[in-house]
Amino acid sequence: MKIPDSAALKASSAPSKKKPLYRSLFFQILIAVVAGVLIGHFWPDLGSQLRPLGDGFIQLIKMIIAPLIFLVIVTGISAVGDVKAVGRVGVKALLYFTAATLFALVFGLIVGNIVQPGAGLNIDPSTLSQDALNAKTGTAPPKDAASFLLDIIPTSVIGAFATNSLLQVLFFSVFFGAAVVVIGRERCLPVISLMETLLELIFKIMSWIMKVAPIGAFGAMSFIIGQYGLGTLGTYAVLIAACYGAAAIFIGLLFLVAWGFARVPLWHFLKYTREEFLLALGTASTEAVMPRIMTKLTNAGCSRATTGLVVPTGYSFNLDGAAIYLSISLLFLAQAFGHHLDLGQQLAALGVLLLTSKGMAGVPGSSFLALSATAAALGIFPVAGVALLLGADRLMDSMRVVVNLLGNCVATFVVSKWEGQFDHSVMVRAFRGEITNEDSAIMLGQEDLFERQELERLSGGQEASPKFRGGPNPDDIPEFQMSKATRGASAQPGYDDRSSAAFNHE
Repeated sequence: MKIPDSAALKASSAPSKKKPLYRSLFFQILIAVVAGVLIGHFWPDLGSQLRPLGDGFIQLIKMIIAPLIFLVIVTGISAVGDVKAVGRVGVKALLYFTAATLFALVFGLIVGNIVQPGAGLNIDPSTLSQDALNAKTGTAPPKDAASFLLDIIPTSVIGAFATNSLLQVLFFSVFFGAAVVVIGRERCLPVISLMETLLELIFKIMSWIMKVAPIGAFGAMSFIIGQYGLGTLGTYAVLIAACYGAAAIFIGLLFLVAWGFARVPLWHFLKYTREEFLLALGTASTEAVMPRIMTKLTNAGCSRATTGLVVPTGYSFNLDGAAIYLSISLLFLAQAFGHHLDLGQQLAALGVLLLTSKGMAGVPGSSFLALSATAAALGIFPVAGVALLLGADRLMDSMRVVVNLLGNCVATFVVSKWEGQFDHSVMVRAFRGEITNEDSAIMLGQEDLFERQELERLSGGQEASPKFRGGPNPDDIPEFQMSKATRGASAQPGYDDRSSAAFNHE
């Protein structure tokens, strides 16, 4: 991206017109979600048929997630240049994830004991059928801890990318980035340069995909309401109220954690990422916004390496919303069958849920598998009883999506601050609406805005923004070229002198 020289500043300094409301992605997605709810409610058959719109959009996102994670992590680690630092980030992230998940499960149990959402239902086990549960989860038993850990290691790198196994891609990416650091940046410059170019291409593709995000949100919301209806709300009113109330309190605790550990005002962060959260709500998928949320985090002062490690790992290890739902649902089922769980049984259930809740992201019927495993292990109620949640499970998606996504964002801020890879002043700039690095501008489709902001910064004597947050300094950018110019090459027609002052913004 080329920034015009300072002579163009006067011509571009005139205040630009405010973008019309209808061009705002947030407004477009909001209208799409509302329209989807109306279509699904008044024309449920039509709404159910619109599912391919939502599924198609999510598949477009999944198409680029694996290469995006690989390129972000490798280039981020190479910029950090310290393998030990990468290891520290991984250990700190896992410690935070374990503590957060454990707290979410305990918190859910507390809420379930206080509210008792299943009390008085008195379900007869003989009326239950296993068929509906099998249709949702399949017949495969939930994986134990050893199997889950072994599955993180890919048997084939190509297979990991082909199947979009994010933890396997992450595992290989860390090894690849560490190898780049050990071998040496100078020897790996051609590879790093190629990856930087590929990453820019991925960012540009992502900016195009986001233009159809409202269509995806419309199709997904139409299907959800058309398929399950708003009437289901009354059937599971107490359970839904307990889960959403617990989620609201937990989000309040996340506000305190974000401010206490990293001085991040989470309300401003939610305003800053409102488009991503609304899209996640509309599509009932956190994967749909993973690339954009990673970009927003790096734009807000978190380093690329930390963001690239924490966010994808958190999608499997830090499902706070799912943890709250699982613990409340477990007590709901026990109470529905007339069982009172003592402290020992609840602690045993907590241990089983802590293990089975890991790696749930992207697994069809994962919440049912986790609850089935807990029911089988404790023998409190029939495994088929988990089918009671089939009607309410889809209605919990909004709660799980928001808490899971926000929990991973807070984790990124906390770990970045903990590791000393968080710039608070950059966060303030981002929350004011600025684009703080070139790669974020490409991903967000805001190249023109970034150019104007950089002209103002340079003319005001401020330091230029980097190519990416936590990445190379402006003086390092010439090293990222695919080929080095020979002497006198700058005089050749069409030669783009990346080391000139016009590019010092990088």
